[in-house]
Amino acid sequence: MSEIRADDFTLPSTSGADFLLSAAGKPLVIYFYPKDSTPGCTTESADFRDRYGDFKALGADVVGISRDSIKSHKNFKAKLELPFELLSDPDETACTLFGVMKMKNMYGKQVRGVERSTFVIGPDNLILREWRGVKVPGHAEEVLAFVRSL
Repeated sequence: MSEIRADDFTLPSTSGADFLLSAAGKPLVIYFYPKDSTPGCTTESADFRDRYGDFKALGADVVGISRDSIKSHKNFKAKLELPFELLSDPDETACTLFGVMKMKNMYGKQVRGVERSTFVIGPDNLILREWRGVKVPGHAEEVLAFVRSL
């Protein structure tokens, strides 16, 4: 297990309230994704949605973070019927704290973007596990298996 503590942050959420990491008070799955309504991000969010009841039954919560606006997040959340909050990070506050901003190749060009990454944070803000450069198929199930092992 990691002894690395996640730095606290506050971001606006789709609930209308600000999300404060240190106020979570329970195991938290944070998944960072590049962009609302893109194929991989839609699949990943739907996979977490489909397992959300299992996470809740284990006492954990899930939030998704990208640089998209709250308006974009609300549309994405409604379209997919996501039962958890999406957090807007246009200034890359949490993205920087978790080191998920990377140079990526897109259509032959170097672009700076969010590297698909997931973190499980304990109630004491310790980072219990991290996945970087995530491949979507099977990922939500792998995260759920880890949460089950806690």
